Amino acid sequence: MSEPTSPLSAVDAGLLQPQRIRTLGLDTPSLAPAKREQLGRARRDAAPRASIGDWKPSADRLDPVARLMAGNTGRDPALVPLRMSRMAVSPFTFLRGSASVMAADLATLPSSGLDVMLDGDAHMNNFGIFGTPDAQIVVDLNDFDEVLIGPWEWDLKRLTASIEVAGREIGLDASQRSHAVRGAVAGYRTMMHRSAAMPVLTLWQRRTTVAELVADVPAEWAPDAKVDVLLGKAEEKARQSDNAALLQRMTRHDEIEGHRFIDEPPVLTRPDSATRDRIANGLHDYLDTLSPERRFMLQRYSVADVAHRVVGVGSVGLRAWCVMLFGNDSNDPLFLQVKQAAPAVHAPYVTRQPHDLGSHEGRRVVYGQRLMQALGDPLLGWTTIDGLPYYVRQMRNLKGSIAPDKLSPPTFAAFCWSYGGLLARAHARTGDAAAIAGYCGADSGQQLDEALLRWSISYADQTEVDHARLVAAIARGEVPSVSTSLGASED
Repeated sequence: MSEPTSPLSAVDAGLLQPQRIRTLGLDTPSLAPAKREQLGRARRDAAPRASIGDWKPSADRLDPVARLMAGNTGRDPALVPLRMSRMAVSPFTFLRGSASVMAADLATLPSSGLDVMLDGDAHMNNFGIFGTPDAQIVVDLNDFDEVLIGPWEWDLKRLTASIEVAGREIGLDASQRSHAVRGAVAGYRTMMHRSAAMPVLTLWQRRTTVAELVADVPAEWAPDAKVDVLLGKAEEKARQSDNAALLQRMTRHDEIEGHRFIDEPPVLTRPDSATRDRIANGLHDYLDTLSPERRFMLQRYSVADVAHRVVGVGSVGLRAWCVMLFGNDSNDPLFLQVKQAAPAVHAPYVTRQPHDLGSHEGRRVVYGQRLMQALGDPLLGWTTIDGLPYYVRQMRNLKGSIAPDKLSPPTFAAFCWSYGGLLARAHARTGDAAAIAGYCGADSGQQLDEALLRWSISYADQTEVDHARLVAAIARGEVPSVSTSLGASED
C-alpha cells in the first residue's frame, strides 16, 4: 500500500512510524497530539473511510467450511464433531467459532495502516464481567486467544458484524440493529478522542465497573429504566462465581481420595494419572512467569486433581485443563485453567510482529492481555506441556456475562456504545490514539459510522450464507457432528 499524499514534510511523514508497535510497549511519541492526529487524517488518502465498509468476497475466497476443517488440524479428533456442531447451532455461534474465516476476509480489504494490539476476536460476547485483584467487579474485553498486532479496524469490524448477527438472532428489527451498530462505532470514536487527550498514566489506570457500564452513554443510545436492576443482578451473580462455587458444582468429596472432579463426558473428563502428573508438573514453569509475590503466594497451594474441560465454540478441540488446588485446608480451593494456545488466526496476514511476541503462543496471549486489559488476572502466566504452549489463568475470578437476548432494544444499543468505548480504550493503550482519532474523524462525524454499518450488514449476510453451507455439509455427512444438546460453555 502506498503512503498517503500529505502536505507534511518527508521528515514528518517518516515520524508516522511511532503509530506502529515495534516492541511490547509504546515508543515515546515525538510529535504533539495535534500533529499525530493530522497524520492519521492523512491516512484517509490511501484508505478512505468509505472503503472500510466495503465487503465483497474475492473470486478465490476459500470455501469457509474447508477453512474451518483445515483449522481442526492439531485439535483432539474426538472433539472436532462437537466443535462443528456448536458452530452449526446458529449464525452467531458460527461467527463466534469462525474467527479464522473473518481473519482471511479482512486481510483482503483496504486497511488504515494504523496498528494496535488487537484482541483478534472482539465479538460482543467477548466483553465480560470479572473481578479485579481488589475484588471490584469490572467490565472489559475478556478473551485474548487471538491477540496480536494489526490494524485497529479489524477488531471494530468484528464487533460491528457480531452486533448485526446477534441482533438478527434475538429478533431486533433493521432500524434497531442499525442504531446499535452506529452506537458501537460512535462509542469507539468518542473514547478514542478522549484517550488521545488523556494523560498516559490516567488512561492505563482507567477501569469500568458494572455500575459504570452505561453511565456515560449519550441520550441517543440511552438504556431503558430497568438497566440498573439488570446490572445489579449481573454483578451479584458474578460475585457468586468463585472458587467455593466451583468446588460445590464440579467436584465430589471422597473420604479417602478427598475432592475429585466429577466426570461429565465429553465436557468434563478426568485423565489417567500419568497425564495428571504432567499437567501438574507443568505448573512449575508457569510459576516462573508470575510476579515474585504471586509466585510466593501460589507455593502455599498444592494440586489435588486435574480434569479436561471443553470450553467455548472456536476453542473446542484445543486442550483445556482444569486444575484444582487447595491452600490452608479443604475449604480453601483455587481453580486454574491451563489452556492450549494456538497460533493467532490473523498471524498469516500480518508481518510487523516483534520477534519475541511469537516465541511462545501462551506468552503472546498473556502479554497481549496484560497490554489491553485495564486490570486483569494477577495469576495469568504461561507454560509448556508435552511440547505444546499453554497459558494459565484463574477459572472463576468472579466472572460473569450478560447475554444479548436478555437486553431490551434500547439497552442492547447502550451496551454496544459502551463496548465500542471499551474497545477503543484497549486499543489506545498500545496504539496512537491521536492518529486513530484523526482517521476516524470528529465526535460528530458520521462517515465511519455509515461505512461500518454497510460492512456489518454485508458481512452478516455473508455469515448467514457461510453458516448455511456448514449446516448443509453436516447434513450431507461431509462434516462430522454430534448432538447439539451440549451447549457452548464459556472459556
